[in-house]
Amino acid sequence: MKTLRYIIQKEFIQVFRNKRMLPIIFVLPLVQLLILVNAATFDMKNIRMAVVDLDMSGSSRGIISKYEGSPFYKIVYTTYSVKEAQEQMQRGNTDMIMVIPADFEKDLVTRNRAGVQFIINAINGASAGLMNAYSTQILMSYNRSVMAEWLTPSQLAGIQVIQSENSFWYNPKLNYKTYMVPGILVLLVTIVGFLLSGMNIVREKEIGTIEQINVTPIRKSQFIAGKLIPFWIIALFELAFGLTLGKLIFDIPIVGSLWLIFLSGGIYLFVILGFGLLVSTMTNTQQQAMLVSFFFMVVFILMSGLFTSVESMPVWAQEVNRINPLAYFIRIMRMVMLKGSTLHDISSPLIALGIYAVVIISLAVRRYRKVA
Repeated sequence: MKTLRYIIQKEFIQVFRNKRMLPIIFVLPLVQLLILVNAATFDMKNIRMAVVDLDMSGSSRGIISKYEGSPFYKIVYTTYSVKEAQEQMQRGNTDMIMVIPADFEKDLVTRNRAGVQFIINAINGASAGLMNAYSTQILMSYNRSVMAEWLTPSQLAGIQVIQSENSFWYNPKLNYKTYMVPGILVLLVTIVGFLLSGMNIVREKEIGTIEQINVTPIRKSQFIAGKLIPFWIIALFELAFGLTLGKLIFDIPIVGSLWLIFLSGGIYLFVILGFGLLVSTMTNTQQQAMLVSFFFMVVFILMSGLFTSVESMPVWAQEVNRINPLAYFIRIMRMVMLKGSTLHDISSPLIALGIYAVVIISLAVRRYRKVA
């Protein structure tokens, strides 16, 4: 135990002596949290719309005013030519075009029906779907206002209307930041733990101190534990720091138990640190370690469910995702923080992380060759 304590003490001294490492530990998480939470959102708040009003009637102006009053839309171009509006879309100046045909009001009055055309830039399929949904809802709202204005009370009484009342659980305000912050917290502790542990043993190789350690009677398990525990403590501190910032800056609800969050985080960090140490034992330079770590990090992040739903992936990708520790921990964080899930509720992903930790650390210990 005394030997392990000395190794841990040595690692902490090296960490705080390295001036390039301190900003990664303390500044990077703050910058990541502030930038990514605000930037990584699927909310559509600035839809640039071009309007082609070929009717120039009171009804067409009524529709346009509905979109002007919406916080999601900004009318950036008005013209009487569909071709000109399409050219603006090709130049990237507008996201969608609303075409109100000639005789719109006449058809509405005489035939009780009229059409409006939406031309949407669908390069980003998710954004196009949201724009179509928002536009349809506003058009339906205009339709209801027209019915209330033009029909008599007796006519309105004969129309059967289905009304719905919405109740949103766990994120009642539909705030996308509430959904993103738990995932971003997982991302920042992963980056800090993976990169620091991945470059740890490699740095010993580069500066030549690994040979000095190899000739000592220190066992491999003690050496790996001494390398792992300091970064495990630092990463848990990062998690606590991130939770505090998320609560103070973004007012993120923490419905579940903090102890359960840190228990899950502690197990998860053993996986990530073990993975980093395994990479470190397989590479000879810090550049190699960073490249290998970056490769795995990109794959893990993109398939973790941080930005896109895991359930929307192909079946083969969901099967491959079973070896992705980020997917397990992001699921746990969102369940505990936002839903108040208990230990029983998260037992399956937690057990998977525990098995993953044992396997990956065993591989790291086995892979490290203590040769003089």
